[in-house]
Amino acid sequence: MKTNPVFCMHIPTKLFFGCGEIERLSSEEMPGKKALIVISAGTSMKKYGYLDKVQAQLKLNNIESVVFDKILQNPIKSHVMEAAAICRQEGCDFVIGLGGGSSIDSAKAIALMACNDGDLWDYVSGGSGKGRPYTKVLPIVAIPTTAGTGTEVDPWAVITNEDAQEKIGLGASPYTFPTISIVDPELMLSIPPMYTAYQGFDAFFHAAEGFLANIANPISDLYALEAIRLLYKYLPVAVKDGRNLKARAKVAWASTLAGMVEATSSCTSEHSIEHAMSAYYPNLQHGAGLISISEAYYETFRNDCMKRYMKMAEAMLEKKSNRPSDFIDALIIMQKECGVRDIKLSDYGMKKEDLPKIAENARFAMGGLFGLDPRPMTDEELLTILEKSYK
Repeated sequence: MKTNPVFCMHIPTKLFFGCGEIERLSSEEMPGKKALIVISAGTSMKKYGYLDKVQAQLKLNNIESVVFDKILQNPIKSHVMEAAAICRQEGCDFVIGLGGGSSIDSAKAIALMACNDGDLWDYVSGGSGKGRPYTKVLPIVAIPTTAGTGTEVDPWAVITNEDAQEKIGLGASPYTFPTISIVDPELMLSIPPMYTAYQGFDAFFHAAEGFLANIANPISDLYALEAIRLLYKYLPVAVKDGRNLKARAKVAWASTLAGMVEATSSCTSEHSIEHAMSAYYPNLQHGAGLISISEAYYETFRNDCMKRYMKMAEAMLEKKSNRPSDFIDALIIMQKECGVRDIKLSDYGMKKEDLPKIAENARFAMGGLFGLDPRPMTDEELLTILEKSYK
């Protein structure tokens, strides 16, 4: 496998990165005068004062705001449609996603539906979506308080159609790129250890998949290998000591880099498979699902791009690698150090007899990512990955 020397890079997001950068909201020119702030249904945004801080900074900038606080960890279409209606009713002219990837992804989808008629699935390509084109989206401001999705620097949003049991990525460059993103590691100090690990591995797999994708290119390779290096070194530190600001900042930067990998290369079928899993079992955290299938998934392509596996191993171990399995061995070590080696899918209600329908859903809902694998994956290999991963 060779890197494609022909590529296009377009990331039209103004990115502010660093401790204390949340205060930029009080002075930076915003893309509107009234914001819909999208947060999760959980308590952390209010408990730790993040929502109050954002609203206070906006007020100093003469920006009004309305809050929508129903987003789930696997965000659903009905909430997107509800929030888009509120956005129109309240006269909001831009959308802020505050929180994890679920809130920011939802903000992107809400910004789309606030400007377009019909149903969100009219604009989704894949599954039962109709794939209608669009060119109008409200401006988006992304303020991540977790380090995992990298959605602050890519155009993608993942939403679940709860009626169709389809979890699909949507988005179109440049329309669903955030206009402004603020990554402030100080907003990430409160993330519990397990969620730190799940989110960090999501970022890791964005980078690893993008490095193995058949559209990888010189710029995505730079981003991917640095993200992989940083996460291997600092994610276990952040998991064990969440108040370590240096580790939090390094993991946050790695997550943003991995988002840039998504914007310049792509995820592969590992994400298609996990999206199918959490479409049927919405209590399954995305990162946990990815971790659970990762060993079997990367074993599948081990002999197809051996040099790339060794390059990833060298980035992680900071020494010469002579065999592709070094990467898988290092991945297992990293999972053990983060305390996420033994994830049991059965704990989330998954049954072994469900695996064939999950495999079928992965190809139906997000089949496009299979076309970006290092080589075509067979249906037998897909089912084998799920079977080997099931506990």
